[in-house]
Amino acid sequence: MPVYFVMIREETVDAEALAQYGPKAAAAGQGHPLKPLAVYGAIDHLEGKPAEGAVIIEFPDMTAARAWYDSPAYQAAVKHRHAGSRSKAFFIEGV
Repeated sequence: MPVYFVMIREETVDAEALAQYGPKAAAAGQGHPLKPLAVYGAIDHLEGKPAEGAVIIEFPDMTAARAWYDSPAYQAAVKHRHAGSRSKAFFIEGV
């Protein structure tokens, strides 16, 4: 069953720290079976507080998704997103 990583950036708090996240996160994807479906595309906001950006990445299963997220390379990258923004991230199983 596919699994999707969804990350919603609510607010940038340190643009310099956040700028380090993108290239490191992209490099962390090497060797993992991931498929980017949406990466900071235009948002047609419908409800709630508007998001600054969002990412959706597909993985073949939860094991592959966790292997990517828990990898040393991604953990080294995500600390920059945490320092540079307020965001939410989660995995959701597909159908």
